[in-house]
Amino acid sequence: MTDRQNSASESDADPSLTPPSASEALGAAFAGAARRAGLEPSAERSTGHVVWHAMGGWRGMAEAVLPGIVFIAVYTLTMDSRTGDGNLGWSLGLSVGMAAVFTVARLIARQPVTSAVSGLLAVVIAAAFAIFTGEASNNFIPGFITNVLYGAAFLISAFTGWSIIGLAVGFLMGEGTAWRRDRRKRRAFFWLAIAWAALFAARLLVQFPLYLADNVTALGTLKLVMGIPLFAPLLAVTYLVVRALYPPAAKSAPEADAERDGEIAG
Repeated sequence: MTDRQNSASESDADPSLTPPSASEALGAAFAGAARRAGLEPSAERSTGHVVWHAMGGWRGMAEAVLPGIVFIAVYTLTMDSRTGDGNLGWSLGLSVGMAAVFTVARLIARQPVTSAVSGLLAVVIAAAFAIFTGEASNNFIPGFITNVLYGAAFLISAFTGWSIIGLAVGFLMGEGTAWRRDRRKRRAFFWLAIAWAALFAARLLVQFPLYLADNVTALGTLKLVMGIPLFAPLLAVTYLVVRALYPPAAKSAPEADAERDGEIAG
């Protein structure tokens, strides 16, 4: 028997040796990201608490919003009435500096720095586009690229029957891709993916014309308005739909009694 035949026989005998399919690998990756963000449908927490935790609380909100606010505020306040251009150097410098301060603060406090570092990298990359071209509006190009990629990914996943939401939830809830055999779940995950694709498309449809018009102040303001204020409600809706599809298992009487006794003792 050849080595290849031996390997095939071993894989058949032990399914754990079979390499995961692309859908399984993607689903596991999405589920891991959702779990790290605290999006665990089986957890008995309020939707508001889950969304707030996923957004990173006050610090996460500040890290996501303040660098953008600083850029727009400084650029607008330093705008030359003759040319209509603001001070690009100060705007970008203070924006990047703000993101760097958040990262350093987390390092000093010995807190997880993943979100802060990601935010800092995003601000630096966006600033590089503006600096190398000398155009403030090019600071928003990375955001457009991100919206195109995310929107396309959600849209394609929906129409191919492999919704990104379904993949993440399926592996998060331990059922893998079994949700595809459930018409109710498949339909729900299809429309959730469409909703997320629509969010990214809406950002492009509203903001890209302002980029072409070189209206930096309006573009930056709308980017902030169409950021967390739209992202958070859609995240809440997604979580509520998933909770409806996967209701928490009812506690047995002994478990309920034990929990109640613990609360009384506390």
